[in-house]
Amino acid sequence: MTSSGQGDQNYDVVVVGNGALGQSLALTLARRGHRVAMVGRPNRPWAASAAAGAMLGCFGEITESLVASEYGRLKLNLDVHAARMWPSWAAQLAEESGGEDVRTAEGTVVILNTIGVPGIDDVNYAAIQAELRRHDEPFSDVDPADLEWLDPDPGARPLKAFHIPNEHAVNAAALLDQLHVAFVRAGGTVLPELATRVDYAHGRARGVVLESGSLVRGEHVVLAAGVRSQDLLATVPDVAATVPPLVSGYGVSALVRTGDGTAPGSVIRTPNRAFACGLHVVPRGQGEVYVGATNIISTDPVETAVIRDLDFLLDCAGAQVRRNLHNSGLHRVQVGNRPVALDGFPLLGEAGLSGLWMMTGTYRDGLHLSPLLAGEMARRILGEEPEFELDAFRPVRAPIQAATREEIVEGAVVHQLATGYECDWKVPINWPSLIEAQLRPAYLKLADDIDPTFTPPPELLDAARLQPTLVKMLRDYYAASRVSA
Repeated sequence: MTSSGQGDQNYDVVVVGNGALGQSLALTLARRGHRVAMVGRPNRPWAASAAAGAMLGCFGEITESLVASEYGRLKLNLDVHAARMWPSWAAQLAEESGGEDVRTAEGTVVILNTIGVPGIDDVNYAAIQAELRRHDEPFSDVDPADLEWLDPDPGARPLKAFHIPNEHAVNAAALLDQLHVAFVRAGGTVLPELATRVDYAHGRARGVVLESGSLVRGEHVVLAAGVRSQDLLATVPDVAATVPPLVSGYGVSALVRTGDGTAPGSVIRTPNRAFACGLHVVPRGQGEVYVGATNIISTDPVETAVIRDLDFLLDCAGAQVRRNLHNSGLHRVQVGNRPVALDGFPLLGEAGLSGLWMMTGTYRDGLHLSPLLAGEMARRILGEEPEFELDAFRPVRAPIQAATREEIVEGAVVHQLATGYECDWKVPINWPSLIEAQLRPAYLKLADDIDPTFTPPPELLDAARLQPTLVKMLRDYYAASRVSA
């Protein structure tokens, strides 16, 4: 169900992007009677939400480093409030679209197994529980032997586990379909093309130019196209120089039809580890599961899964969650590109031109945050009183650095070693300490070579070792931030 928008090309708001964030904002504005155009190809190339496991897991995603900084705690506060919005948000979507409940999992089980390293898995496992207690969220320890669907290789057996009853998951594809139908029924216009340029004059955004060459005018323009928002922002060079550039957190996931026709009732996941979100298996209906996900920083979005990454993912799932997955059918391989700002934090708010807004850079939790950010960005666009603190994440800002250089380097070292253990490396017993001794000065030198003061997050620092393009992006960004300051 698509409105072509061939007539009226003047709108109150033009939302560029049709993933979870863009559609949620467009729908929120259309519900309130505003003329809204949503721009984006129907197949959503490069999108993160189209390939997401869609775990509504604000607590399951917690890491020790997240809650150690003011900015991380602010982001967690948004996640907690978003989680509370999901029941009513999903119910209203189902009613407006004529669809069914998109929930696929009841609760989440977090396992601590023998594959991870104490400096990451143990401390993140404890950090999740500490925040659950702090927010009075229920959870209960469980004996891994009592988890019927869990059947890992004995060498990867879980040491302990706990259940979070209120952290569910949804079917991302069904959610995106419901958002689309509800938006059109609310009177919104879908323009199934890519936007190629922001149109602006005299310090104000006026609309966007589509790949067909047509101009779509709007009082407000919102860049919510994930990592591809960077291409559009680059067409406004003076503004782009003041905003942290976006790169991709490329990830591979798989839909698997289980060989025995079973699926768990809940999400099964590890804590976040090794520069990535934790290994997770999410039920997607009888006999089908979602297996995710990898995370590799790339300066350009990735369209096709790399065999190495898929092989690693499926091996991890079979060894750490359920051995019988190796006898299952690979139904679909999915590729997503998480939008990652160079300082690691979201880009939310007006962006250097009157009427130009950004709603991206949310990394791993854009879909989870979509109900909250849709309402909050709509309030800001319409000039209403905000309800949540987003100003720390405004696009035009100095680089955010949530830890010291030494702490970031140490994080990069530990995560790099953890990657080796998760890949089941076979090295002499004394080699990890030798590798660690080499990594630390190498990361420090790289950080010094990039900038004397600013240091990117650990996963970007690590990725810069092998990506000269990323090194240049970081150097240019830090230099530009000093000029704009």
